[in-house]
Amino acid sequence: MEFVIMLFILGLAVWILWLRKKKIFQKSPAGEMSDEWKEFLKKEIGFYRELDAASKKTFEDKVMRFLSNVIVTGVDTEVTDEDRLLIASSAVIPIFAFPDWEYNNLNEVLLYPNSFSREYETKGEDRHVAGMVGWGPMHRTMILSRQSLKQGFENEHTKSNVGIHEFVHLIDKLDGATDGLPEVLLRRQYSIPWMKMIRKEMEEIRQKKSNINPYGATNEAEFFSVVSEYFFSQPKMLKKKEPELYEMLEEVFRQDPAG
Repeated sequence: MEFVIMLFILGLAVWILWLRKKKIFQKSPAGEMSDEWKEFLKKEIGFYRELDAASKKTFEDKVMRFLSNVIVTGVDTEVTDEDRLLIASSAVIPIFAFPDWEYNNLNEVLLYPNSFSREYETKGEDRHVAGMVGWGPMHRTMILSRQSLKQGFENEHTKSNVGIHEFVHLIDKLDGATDGLPEVLLRRQYSIPWMKMIRKEMEEIRQKKSNINPYGATNEAEFFSVVSEYFFSQPKMLKKKEPELYEMLEEVFRQDPAG
């Protein structure tokens, strides 16, 4: 009888661990954010500073929930609370308007001290990668350069934010295809207009008739991530120079950061 009970307890423990791995328990509260962390967000995250009191509390809760569900691991570096908050903020900003959002395709973020190679090497030549969403054996993993991550929030005039860029890739990937069409966010009636706009804008980049980073013309997925960086980092500038694109991104993210 004791053997049966022990077997039952062991089976229950395995089942609970499996459920946690599948993120069934993500809805549980993550706890209150400390005043120290709130001060850091206020100082470093412009998006957070612009929110009213109630929205700030929502942002804090989303950050805490993200950090309770996703592991941040340093590679050749020690992860600080500031690093975790920058990563979590990068995750929360694009999906802020979506209640109960979970990154169900992410378990871990690997933080490298600087840029790295396509083979994940931190030393040697060809280290030009600042961020990457993993594939194959690295599925459910994101890799970020700490240096690039910090630069995206420190420079208030930049149009680049590698954290937001990679989390937008992750959002794009949720429907099974990283193709620039975020079906999990975008209402169906906007899908065709959005893809038409992407191709039009990419052609303008190639013809040097656009202010968008030329890297956005690489493919549809990169265009989506690049203009999303622009949308959240320099919204007023984007709205002034690319009003139609800005309006479509408002539909995608259900946000108006320029307003």
